[in-house]
Amino acid sequence: MRIRVVTIFPELFGPFLETSLVGRAIESGRMEVQVHDLRDLTEDRHRSVDDEPYGGGGGMVMTAPPWLRAVRELGDADDGEGNRNRYRRILLSPQGATLDDAGVRRLAGFERLLLMCGRYEGIDERVRERAVDEEISIGDYVLSGGELPAMVLIEALSRQIPGVVGLPESVEQDSFRRGLLDYPHYTRPPEVEGMEVPPVLLSGHHAEIERWRRRKALEATARKRPDLLERLPEGELSEEEWRLVAELAAESKTSGRRGGR
Repeated sequence: MRIRVVTIFPELFGPFLETSLVGRAIESGRMEVQVHDLRDLTEDRHRSVDDEPYGGGGGMVMTAPPWLRAVRELGDADDGEGNRNRYRRILLSPQGATLDDAGVRRLAGFERLLLMCGRYEGIDERVRERAVDEEISIGDYVLSGGELPAMVLIEALSRQIPGVVGLPESVEQDSFRRGLLDYPHYTRPPEVEGMEVPPVLLSGHHAEIERWRRRKALEATARKRPDLLERLPEGELSEEEWRLVAELAAESKTSGRRGGR
């Protein structure tokens, strides 16, 4: 996977791209990330990338020409045989679709991504109209720029590349992968301040352990993110599991009423 990032703060990406799974993915050649300074694509001596908005009010707005130039120069790649390969152009923006596990897997299907990190009050609307394929948000809140969302996306994508995560099955067991939150995890020592590891995990009975983990994943999802259960495809849960979900929902309502008295 090849990723190009356009930002006015390229120095923010240095340590991030050298650390943990992302660093491993890049070092192994499974992921390539190039960071480009938008100011290098300006044409005035001040290297300006922003200006006052027409109509007044608000803060500064990033101007269109540097971004359009960046997309033209970086949004395509030559494969060495004269063929052009277009990058999927993504603007990191609070107005975009919220990134989720399904979205990460979809984007991992693209060989080339161009990530556009806005700043200030945003980017001139004509850039969206002319040069952006889609907008991605990491949540319903506002950050100072698109750099952190770009890092979040790169980190999430790195986990989808075969060979990057040491145990591939751990990716399949991540929260959200099958529509449920993850089950609880425990490690040594077996007892901490009077809290013991559930006996089933020490039993060596793999079928029982899998049943326990499935139940705990259902319990966590029902209590913390019941909205996820509403999105599950038909047939994902057995009748017994749906009964468990109904019981947990009833318990939650009862405890809520008690708490309000």
